[in-house]
Amino acid sequence: MNRRVRVAVLAGGRSSEHDISLASARSVLEALDPERYEAVSVAIGRDGRWELGPAASRQALVGAGGSPAETLPIPTETVPATLAAIDVVLPILHGPFGEDGTVQGLLELADVPYVGAGVAASALSMDKDLFKKVMRDSGVPVAKHVALRLGDAIENPFGYPVFVKPARLGSSVGITKVHDERELGPAVELAQQHDEKVLVEEFLAGMEVECGVLGNRVPPPIASLPGRIDTLDHEWYDYASKYDEGGMELVIPPELPQETIERVQQLSIDAFVASECEGMARVDFFVRDDGEVIVNELNTIPGFTATSVYAKLFEASGITYPELLDRLVQLALERHERKSQLRY
Repeated sequence: MNRRVRVAVLAGGRSSEHDISLASARSVLEALDPERYEAVSVAIGRDGRWELGPAASRQALVGAGGSPAETLPIPTETVPATLAAIDVVLPILHGPFGEDGTVQGLLELADVPYVGAGVAASALSMDKDLFKKVMRDSGVPVAKHVALRLGDAIENPFGYPVFVKPARLGSSVGITKVHDERELGPAVELAQQHDEKVLVEEFLAGMEVECGVLGNRVPPPIASLPGRIDTLDHEWYDYASKYDEGGMELVIPPELPQETIERVQQLSIDAFVASECEGMARVDFFVRDDGEVIVNELNTIPGFTATSVYAKLFEASGITYPELLDRLVQLALERHERKSQLRY
């Protein structure tokens, strides 16, 4: 009998999406087949301290801060020893210090296979300003925007309403839908509490649609059925609509012509490939009333509970949550083996 695959699930992290990450990781740990996987949890506290859980259990991920832990970037004994003993790392980290290439760089240095995008793709996709520039150069349609850095004068060339958001954050944290000039300054100040670079982005009226992508560069990745986001009583897809019970409804497939659905799927793969992603991603769109499809952003580590949008999209496409995890682990191992053949 083949031995079980040893998996380390990384969760928590320093970002404001810490609790969302823990919820995703608990769901992952529960779904990993114990006959096939030997799992250990690594909970990263808001203070950056790492704690190792002894087994794949919900109790292993209750957050860091109570027991002795190692601190990065120079861990001493326990963390590197654990990494050396496992087969693949599953980083279920959202936002800065996890989804932005920082943890991926650590795992590259440790020469450990890991699920999801690499260093460059993670950093690029996390930075909405740079991501949009690469998409435009690659022929992928995105919303117009301007980036404001420290010391820049506030400008909005798009009229109102307009969205103001931190360049490198997720889960709609720090984002404001600005309705008039009076609201613009406070919106920029709010976004600057989270990031030194802020986007002012044109408002696009249309259906909010999301699509999952699964795969490495070779063979070509596949796209899930897309789903329509219904924000119900919320004006836009904000934090509350994403995470409050009953805050949103996901309609799979969306009420769109077949050619538009196929356009969404193709652009999902195009954005995935152009940003050099591998493993997984969720691509978010606006579909305008005239049928034009616009990429909003790409998430390299989407919410990952069994009821998250990414999992629901693939379940509707015929891939169950446990099967999805199996494939992601295999993709990580395949990529590591492929890259091990390169000469440096």
